[in-house]
Amino acid sequence: MARPRSTYLDLVDRLNNAALRGLIGLALILPYRLRVPFMGWLMTRVIGPLAGYRRRSMANLAYIYPNMSRAGRAKITAAVLDNAGRTIIENYSGAALARQLAKTVVAGPGLQDLAQAKAAGRPVIFVTAHFGNHEAPRHVLTAMGYTVGGLYRPMSNPYFNAHYIRTMTAVSGPMFDKGRRGTLGFARFLKGGGMATILFDIYHRPGAAIPFLGQPAPTATSAAEFALRFDALLMPYFAVRQPDGLNFGIHVGPPIAHSDSVTMTKAMTKQLESLIASDPGQWFWVHNRWKPERRPDPD
Repeated sequence: MARPRSTYLDLVDRLNNAALRGLIGLALILPYRLRVPFMGWLMTRVIGPLAGYRRRSMANLAYIYPNMSRAGRAKITAAVLDNAGRTIIENYSGAALARQLAKTVVAGPGLQDLAQAKAAGRPVIFVTAHFGNHEAPRHVLTAMGYTVGGLYRPMSNPYFNAHYIRTMTAVSGPMFDKGRRGTLGFARFLKGGGMATILFDIYHRPGAAIPFLGQPAPTATSAAEFALRFDALLMPYFAVRQPDGLNFGIHVGPPIAHSDSVTMTKAMTKQLESLIASDPGQWFWVHNRWKPERRPDPD
């Protein structure tokens, strides 16, 4: 049984949720082509610094790129926060985001494998990361006739989590949390030939120490384990934000060959590393991805 939450923490979560909902509601009043850059600006200039996101991004960049100048890290961090703000409001914009993506062309060698899996009723697990906008591929594939659910880790704030999950569910297929009940539902969904997304770039203490950007990062291998258990295609897909800040390039990679869960997870990690190398500002450096013992970021 879950432990009851303290009255103080509950109040803090309620207040934080009210503040976030207020900002989102304010942004949604604006036309789409204004609200997206506005939320990027707000995250970069106000929310990110106040919430400690800027400091954490700078520290993570210093850990991975110790020879990078502070100015270089600050430039990447500004892009990270801008992308994060844009992503949040895009995912709350639902129909408007779908219209923006209506003419998006999906590319990549995995498209033929995906079509064959759908025709055969074979399950598909898409693996992706907090790069660009991780929900954009689901929108585009849904418009192409696919139904794509997902397995997610609940947020610590239950009030914000509740309405954020509703926004994700509205895109396409069902969403399952990573608790015991949700995982069982996810397994049944796959067994029935379902397609779903898992984000794999989150710190997972009991996971395998997969090398990521030159440092070991505890990583869940559950996506690969599910693929092996249900003979599902394991397919990386990513959305790369374009220079105009509003559109995306969607890439569906070839299925990752079945072997063992660690080898398969390393393969998807290498694909993410290549994307980050090409445009580090699109990955969410705000995550505590490594949690190393390190000194505070120097001024």
